[in-house]
Amino acid sequence: MSLQKAAAYFGIQSPPTVAKWERIYYEEGKEALFEERRGRLRKLSAKKKGCPPKKDVNKDEDLLAEVQRLRMENEVLKKLIALTQKQEQAERQTE
Repeated sequence: MSLQKAAAYFGIQSPPTVAKWERIYYEEGKEALFEERRGRLRKLSAKKKGCPPKKDVNKDEDLLAEVQRLRMENEVLKKLIALTQKQEQAERQTE
């Protein structure tokens, strides 16, 4: 029986569906036809399996060091701005 005739006989509007079921039956057996196969396949990663993700300690330490360096840089720049403003004010008063 052809795929088109089988689809028409069983009232299935898409003959490729019958071809897919036939392939599943021959490759995996009749039990495989009972499995739900709609939608995209899920990719199981460590997050979805229930395992807690491992943190990269070196990355965290590097980020913390960078944050600390940037904070120190901001403090130095604030002090420099304050000093230059004081110098400008002192020059204006002496004029």
